[in-house]
Amino acid sequence: MNYWLMKSEPDVFSIDTLKTKKKSGWDGVRNYQARNYMRDDMKKGDMVLFYHSSCDVPGVAGLAKVLKESHPDPTQFDPKSDYYDPKATKDTPRWFMVEVEFVEKFNVVISLHTLKSIKVLENMPLVQKGSRLSINPVSEVEYKTILELK
Repeated sequence: MNYWLMKSEPDVFSIDTLKTKKKSGWDGVRNYQARNYMRDDMKKGDMVLFYHSSCDVPGVAGLAKVLKESHPDPTQFDPKSDYYDPKATKDTPRWFMVEVEFVEKFNVVISLHTLKSIKVLENMPLVQKGSRLSINPVSEVEYKTILELK
C-alpha cells in the first residue's frame, strides 16, 4: 500500500464535499508530476491524506482512499471546462485522474504549522519551501505520525 497527500482548496472541493458525495474523481490536475503519480503509482486501496490548501488554516482535514485507478480525465476533452486541453484526444489523452472515496473527516484540521513543528515530518515535500504539487507521496512513518495527531 502507498500513502499520498492530495491538496484541494476547500472552497472548490472540501473534505465535506467528498463526505457528502461519498466518492469522486480527482479531476483537473494539470501538473505533469502530479499526473504521473496518479497515472503510474496510485493503486486501488492506497490511503490519502486530504489536505485543505489556500485557506485560513491549511492542513490535513481527513482521509480518503483510492477507489479506482488511473483513467483519462474527461475534463480535458470538454471545451466548456476550465481544464480543457485542445492537444488531448481520446486516442492520446494527456491527463489522468483517480477516483477517491471518503474515509474520515478529522474533528480538527491538522494545520501546516503543526506539521512543520514535528521533526519526523521535516522531509515531507509539503513542509518544504517552494513545494507546490497538489499530490505528493507520503511515507508510512509520515502517514502514521499524522494520524496520531488527529
